[in-house]
Amino acid sequence: MTRGGNWTVTVCRDGEEFGRLAREWADLYRRCATATPFQSHSWLHSWWVSYGAPGCLRVVLVRRDGRLAAAAPLRLVRGPVPVLTHLGGAITDFSDVLVDDGCAEEAVRVLTGALGRLARTAVIDLREVREEAAAQRVYACWRGPRRRLPDSVCMELPAASIDELVARLPSSRAQRARSKLRRLDKLGIEEHVVPPSEVPHALRRLLELHQRQWADRGVTPEHLRPRFAEHLQRAVRSMVESGDAMVTEFRLAGDLVAADLTLMSPLLSGGYLYGADPVLRASKVDVATLLLRNGARESSASGRAKLSLLRGREPYKSHWRPEPVVNQRLLLARRRTAVPLLLLAGCAAGRRRAADRLRDRDRVRRLLRRVGS
Repeated sequence: MTRGGNWTVTVCRDGEEFGRLAREWADLYRRCATATPFQSHSWLHSWWVSYGAPGCLRVVLVRRDGRLAAAAPLRLVRGPVPVLTHLGGAITDFSDVLVDDGCAEEAVRVLTGALGRLARTAVIDLREVREEAAAQRVYACWRGPRRRLPDSVCMELPAASIDELVARLPSSRAQRARSKLRRLDKLGIEEHVVPPSEVPHALRRLLELHQRQWADRGVTPEHLRPRFAEHLQRAVRSMVESGDAMVTEFRLAGDLVAADLTLMSPLLSGGYLYGADPVLRASKVDVATLLLRNGARESSASGRAKLSLLRGREPYKSHWRPEPVVNQRLLLARRRTAVPLLLLAGCAAGRRRAADRLRDRDRVRRLLRRVGS
């Protein structure tokens, strides 16, 4: 434990102790304007229960006069180069630290010092950091070796009604979008927002639809694993209760045909996972339009700034002219670990160049197929 004036720094290494932080973590989360739903206690603690490795939890807690003022939810990944990285892993679209907006300058300074002491022989590796994230302030305050690298691309739209989003499109594309919306109205697909008590059952139905939707089309393997389902059911019910998530079901003639999980914060909302019955394709329903209309209604009514389509450049997203926003990867080290940091940065840059070359080859193949047809 380190003390300085009215500031106290501790490191939580026990999962049960982390679980008991729910109330004060939620209070800090509401005082950090840049927080996303992936920094909520419900999401992080549930992820740790499902995915965490024993003995590797490292949650840095900064308190001022006994009140939580900053927190960094980290875990240790052992290896030739020990790494301190964010909780949430690959299923989390945005990582960050939490900082109280009311004392941000001092809190960032104290948190950065605590992270420096914790790192010692490890490199801090924060993935999927948004440009406005509180972790960017830690990066700016860091006095040791550091590197900022591009990470995943996210697609974002303004938080506007579906009519306003359609109006942003070129005339021919807008006409097609209106036709798809009229098709939805004609079919009479009904939307139902799931109450908290029904969330676990609704998520099971969503995952079943998700599996059927992607059958024989390369479903993400993790989405089919029991630990993922358990994590969602544990985390999302609490998030729905606190207003950080919404589960919506869509029914056609009384039958469940689609379900969507939206995560929400004051900053943004985003569709995290959905499932759709293949019968919708036979009915010529554009599922992306169905989900976007629902997300646009929620985000515009709530006054959020952004409707995020989250990570990925899937073609259906580009139809709506979203803005590509690149997450960042922040690497921080002390002088004694400068060489491992450079090695990590070099490997990451090499993998990114290889991925870019593969994408370029795929684009050329698709173009040649179109030309050939």
